[in-house]
Amino acid sequence: MASLNVGNLGEFLREQRRTAQLSLRQLADAAGVSNPYLSQIERGLRKPSAEILQQLAKALRISAETLYVQAGILDERRGLDGVEVQTAILTDPALNERQKQVLLQIYESFRKENGLGNDGKDTAASGHEDGRGTDSPETEADGGPHAT
Repeated sequence: MASLNVGNLGEFLREQRRTAQLSLRQLADAAGVSNPYLSQIERGLRKPSAEILQQLAKALRISAETLYVQAGILDERRGLDGVEVQTAILTDPALNERQKQVLLQIYESFRKENGLGNDGKDTAASGHEDGRGTDSPETEADGGPHAT
């Protein structure tokens, strides 16, 4: 079989599987795919669908977006969306799974605190810095929830 140029995805999946200390069979079972099919993905012989990638991501406890980028389904966006930081955390072999999840939670909380949500949009720049938005019908003056 000829390689479908998904070698990077296969290598990435293999590394994530090994980091999670899962055998090929264990990951295949957890993701609901066959052992031979997963082996072909890891060797770059098959290109999985987005649904299969999502199942693999869930079994590996990583973001599906990370696998979509590796597979070429999503373009890696640089800057505001934080994919680079998330990928670095998720692929660091020196961290265990608990540490990775804690770091990701802290990172997202800082982004939200600074006006950046999960979707990468700057809420402060769009006029929603106070968290109420500009179309909130209730204000302090009319006895809304923020009245003192």
